[in-house]
Amino acid sequence: MQVWPPTGKKKFETLSYLPDLTPVQLAKEVDYLLRSKWVPCLEFELEEGFVHRKYSSLPTYYDGRYWTMWKLPMFGCTDSAQVLKELEECKKEYPNAFIRIIGFDNVRQVQCISFIAYKPEGF
Repeated sequence: MQVWPPTGKKKFETLSYLPDLTPVQLAKEVDYLLRSKWVPCLEFELEEGFVHRKYSSLPTYYDGRYWTMWKLPMFGCTDSAQVLKELEECKKEYPNAFIRIIGFDNVRQVQCISFIAYKPEGF
């Protein structure tokens, strides 16, 4: 087992140690999210794309936790194609943004899954 060197390539969130997901793999992840009865939502970040410390070094304080939401959560969504269509629209609007898909459990009021679906060129 190896530790990822801090000077290596930046890692982001869940699944970031794997190669980028293909559209088919993305659809399968979204299908899992939908089968789990979670509400899909897209968020984007124009600057960093990962948790970092810029404004404070206090314990438990990190910048980059909260991203801008793309439209509203997709309540009632039952098809991964709908989510992937929104992903494509977000990519067209913000081609230099990091985009993640999250799954929100509206019963427990928590985010259950989050993964990067798109990274700008060079990352």
